[in-house]
Amino acid sequence: MRHPLMDFSQATWQKSSLSQGTTDNCAEVAPISGLVAVRDSKDPGGPKLVFSSAGWAAILSRVKAGDFDTHP
Repeated sequence: MRHPLMDFSQATWQKSSLSQGTTDNCAEVAPISGLVAVRDSKDPGGPKLVFSSAGWAAILSRVKAGDFDTHP
């Protein structure tokens, strides 16, 4: 769910430690008011997606399981 009116100015964005030193395909996350916001690190002023903690946990579980892998 997208929250265009949410204030992200105090957010502390974190990039995965696995992304250190890379500039492509990096997402950053920030906890905000019990939710989890996600943005593209190449476009910090661009759109953000906001998930419930349970929703974010479900996404991470599927990522770890390889459900979104695009490489054969």
